[in-house]
Amino acid sequence: MNLKNFIRSIPDYPKKGILFRDITTLIKDETAFAETINQIVERSKKFNFTKIAAIESRGFVFASAVSYLLKKPFIMLRKKNKLPADVYSVDFELEYGTATIEVHKDSIGNEDSVLIIDDLIATGGTAKAAAKLVEISNGKVAAFIFVINLFDLGGSDNLIKNEYKVENLIEFPGH
Repeated sequence: MNLKNFIRSIPDYPKKGILFRDITTLIKDETAFAETINQIVERSKKFNFTKIAAIESRGFVFASAVSYLLKKPFIMLRKKNKLPADVYSVDFELEYGTATIEVHKDSIGNEDSVLIIDDLIATGGTAKAAAKLVEISNGKVAAFIFVINLFDLGGSDNLIKNEYKVENLIEFPGH
């Protein structure tokens, strides 16, 4: 199954000049969604990890299903002020702004190796912030798995240059 066929491209969203790769058309098709989860599970077998983390919010869709199938704890990396207990926070740059993500201080421990799952990687700012959250929590990043890599924006390559392991299911040029 070619998962690319299930990604809708929306021009000039969220701002002019951006070609948004929409996963809602992928997840609303039960066969394509199941295939996506199966591919993530299969690729995850390359890595040794104790927990799965995902970046709010679209990463949650994929990571929670993978977590269920692999029977691994699921850690939510959330936007600022969304978690009720003590948190670690990381500020970072987006393609079109700035943001902060957080994780509960008791979510990741010294012995944890974390697989980070997200729907898409563009410039890599969010992914690098997620890695930093895992690391300041005294865990280590086992790998990243992304459904979509916008390959010409360099995020995946940047993670690899920083010695992170990266898997992508499908690739598109970024705009």
